[in-house]
Amino acid sequence: MLKLYGGARSRASIVQWYLEELGVPYEFVMLDMQAGEHRQLDFCEINPFGKVPAIVDGDLKLWESGAILLYLQDRYGQADLNQRAIAAQWVLFANATLGPGVFVESNREREMPRLMQPLDEIFGKRKFIAGDEFTVSDVAVGSMLAYIPLMLRLDLSEYPNVLDYMKRIAERPAFQKAIGGRK
Repeated sequence: MLKLYGGARSRASIVQWYLEELGVPYEFVMLDMQAGEHRQLDFCEINPFGKVPAIVDGDLKLWESGAILLYLQDRYGQADLNQRAIAAQWVLFANATLGPGVFVESNREREMPRLMQPLDEIFGKRKFIAGDEFTVSDVAVGSMLAYIPLMLRLDLSEYPNVLDYMKRIAERPAFQKAIGGRK
């Protein structure tokens, strides 16, 4: 059985959300980050940097939330080459552009409008980030957006389509199980 390693209030919830969406059985191994369990030799054999999330799926040991999401899509989802490329685009956008643009304070004032306005336009045209169907792209982008009200006090009222999207994904049962209970 696939094992997902994470800590309380960690990005492991992003991977957990996608596992729940896919219906893949998994064991969640909660590491006590305060006690330094993520820095112990056993875990560092999975991720030598001592960071979560990480998974073990058979002989595969994999870390970095984006890499894990793309692996899970390939292993357990159904996507053709074009869909895989679009998913990679959005997963990388979420981790390398959206996250730093929103959560790095020195970037926020400049980057927020550059990021949120196009997202608002996208969500004004379609239900989900890559089209009318929920995909791994929504887990990546949606989780970053969902963390905004949990971690920051930002007014997103000028982006009503983004707010509608955030509400739509927050209502998903898999989201509720993985992220929704956090306050």
